Amino acid sequence: MHQIRTLSLALLVGLLGNMPLMQAAELEGAESTGAKFAAFEKQLTNATLVGQFTTKGQVNGTGKKEEYAISSVKKMPTGDFWLFKARIKYGGTDITLPMSLEVKWAGDTPIITLTETTIPGLGTFSARVVIYDGQYAGIWKHDEYGGQMFGEIRKTEE
Repeated sequence: MHQIRTLSLALLVGLLGNMPLMQAAELEGAESTGAKFAAFEKQLTNATLVGQFTTKGQVNGTGKKEEYAISSVKKMPTGDFWLFKARIKYGGTDITLPMSLEVKWAGDTPIITLTETTIPGLGTFSARVVIYDGQYAGIWKHDEYGGQMFGEIRKTEE
């Protein structure tokens, strides 16, 4: 019985003794989250995604040009949503609008996600776009069409 009490007390002291370490780890995680959010905002604010997209089933050797000029990206107060203010250019489309987009994180890598998201004037889209090391790449779907997209992120003048 004495051994069980001693073991229980040792376990309790060990857990309580580690509380500052656990709080420090949680705080460090919050600081790193804040840092990655700030880096994401900085990387995409006043930036242009310049690249190309392909359409599944169409084999023509090259993609079609696309361009997304992002004037600002800001974390919204709740959830994983971010407010993107962007000019979208592809094919005959050229439109500027604010969009609330969900951003998920794979470690330090942001993934912009749309799932059956209606963009006014353009239609309903689904996409997963990875942002990493000055580049973007992903998959997209619009109605019965879909494909890949990829390119580089270029800073624009403010």
